[in-house]
Amino acid sequence: MTNDARLPQVQHYIAGAVTDGSSGRTAPVYDPALGIVTKEVPLADLDELNTAVAAAKAAFTGWRDTSIAKRQQILFRFRELVNERKGELAAILTSEHGKVLSDAMGEIARGLEVVEFATGFPQLMKGDYSENVSTGVDVYSTKQPLGVVGVISPFNFPAMVPMWFFPIAIAVGNTVVLKPSEKDPSSSVWLAELFTEAGLPAGVLNVLHGDKVAVDGLLEHPDIRSISFVGSTPIARYIYETAAKNGKRVQALGGAKNHMLVLPDADLDLVADSAINAGFGSAGERCMAISVVVAVEPVADALIEKITERMSKLTIGDGRRSCDMGPLVTEQHRDKVASYIDIAAADGATVVVDGRGIEVDGAAEGFWLGPTLLDRVPLDSRAYTEEIFGPVLSVVRVASYEDGVTLINNGAFGNGTAIFTNDGGAARRFQNEIEVGMIGINVPIPVPVAYYSFGGFKDSIFGDTKAYGEQGVHFFTREKAITSRWLDPSHGGINLGFPQN
Repeated sequence: MTNDARLPQVQHYIAGAVTDGSSGRTAPVYDPALGIVTKEVPLADLDELNTAVAAAKAAFTGWRDTSIAKRQQILFRFRELVNERKGELAAILTSEHGKVLSDAMGEIARGLEVVEFATGFPQLMKGDYSENVSTGVDVYSTKQPLGVVGVISPFNFPAMVPMWFFPIAIAVGNTVVLKPSEKDPSSSVWLAELFTEAGLPAGVLNVLHGDKVAVDGLLEHPDIRSISFVGSTPIARYIYETAAKNGKRVQALGGAKNHMLVLPDADLDLVADSAINAGFGSAGERCMAISVVVAVEPVADALIEKITERMSKLTIGDGRRSCDMGPLVTEQHRDKVASYIDIAAADGATVVVDGRGIEVDGAAEGFWLGPTLLDRVPLDSRAYTEEIFGPVLSVVRVASYEDGVTLINNGAFGNGTAIFTNDGGAARRFQNEIEVGMIGINVPIPVPVAYYSFGGFKDSIFGDTKAYGEQGVHFFTREKAITSRWLDPSHGGINLGFPQN
């Protein structure tokens, strides 16, 4: 449905100013809870891309040579401004993504963690020094920024994921062209404007809206030195292969199918609470969502009963109305997610709770799909093998711990996983044996704090470097090694004594 009123236009943000799109192409931006188009976003052409990259390139030398102290002060000011006005940002997130306000505030808090980590960049930028490696010869290293870097971010965390990358990239001296999702683009412009208010020079952070034209332009542009990406596995693979072919450094984080292994000794009330939060928070639209509960028998029936009881108490509706879960981001995505319920049922799974056709606290036209619970999902069903990216939680039953580990390790993805148990020995064994990059022990969504790094294994990541933390600093810098020799004054070339005449 389209709103009849003249639609507001989201704008690019280039060289420190909002800029109208000139390509003539636009895309609709929906309010998912209302099911209507509320804005239009421009889709950049290559001329607009070149303008954004040129602005970043022009700003690079000045920003690179800005003192560490000044850069740090701007970062601190940016952090304070975001924190002071985070309510505004949360409202933008809810209006364009659909997540409830509490989820939006949580997203902002996790993004601010990375900003706070980035303020400590002087310690992480220090080089090494070795004196007298050979007679009169010293060797030392320095870390320097790459230049202009590209960031391509997804729809599910339109504030947090960009903040995984651009604060660190900017802190260490790079300039940035950010291409946010066209589904919920406004938060990136809001953040860029606030960074300018904090004192960031024009051109250091640019926001370019677009689709595949803009993405391919970033991947191929000779002045873009690196690409950071979060999204689905097929696109992450494409990003990695295309950008690497064009000589760029790449960190491309892909999809997931995250499992929660539940041992018979686990606290099932804790497990059920965790399954609800990890499976249905943010409508399941997160790459760290738990989508499969692997129950070691005989706990599956009791656990399903507890999860079902909790699901019945959830309120689904407009995120501005104190609901527990909001809509999905678009009608097309909602329909795709819902199709997996039919797939699972056709393949022999039991639909314990069907989220289709639920009553909601919101407009009937919203993109609704309630929490859904599937039991006995066959391992060859697409409902098990593919990333659903919505509020669909599957239960798979296994006979032993070993069977559960084998099941998880046989999957194509390796983003996040969790084990629930009161057995420390089992937990320690699990963290060693499991082939997954981020592991929770009685923690359902083990997203690392900002001074560690985010990223998985296997088809969940392409490239060698994870996001944020020390690996993020490493990704956005390159090291120079300097070998130096200075002649001693006794050599005769210079007299450092007092003048004789």
